[in-house]
Amino acid sequence: MARLSLFNSPLLLGFDHFERALDRVSKVSSDGYPPYNIEQTGENALRITLAVAGFAMNDLSLTVEDNQLVVRGKQTDDENRVYLHRGIAARQFQRSFVLAEGIEVRGAWLDNGLLHIDLTRPPVETRVRTIEIRGGEIKDGAVALKRTAPALVRSSK
Repeated sequence: MARLSLFNSPLLLGFDHFERALDRVSKVSSDGYPPYNIEQTGENALRITLAVAGFAMNDLSLTVEDNQLVVRGKQTDDENRVYLHRGIAARQFQRSFVLAEGIEVRGAWLDNGLLHIDLTRPPVETRVRTIEIRGGEIKDGAVALKRTAPALVRSSK
């Protein structure tokens, strides 16, 4: 069966990276652990907060892999403990967040069982670029380009 693409219009050129990002988002685990919040802390600032009670700093890792923020946690069992009842299991997790182009991780800290991750989004700069339009004339079966007046084309990043 052929795969239906959201970006298969001939007018949407170069948007295949959006399609790959949507694929990554759809493959992210639907497991609700650990719970998290995402809050806006400024005009161009975000904070992700994950509830990771019971995890020490050495049990957690934070990486950015191909525009994807990956938080991993791994607890190890203490072999010397004897439990009469075990309601809190040593657990591991992986939580991923797809980051938009340009989002940067500013820092992270662990406080009272909450892992806070600060992100910034630099403001988008509008760029103006002049593209030269040249005319062509066919001579001996080949196109000879002639120079004409430049045209103004606006592009934004």
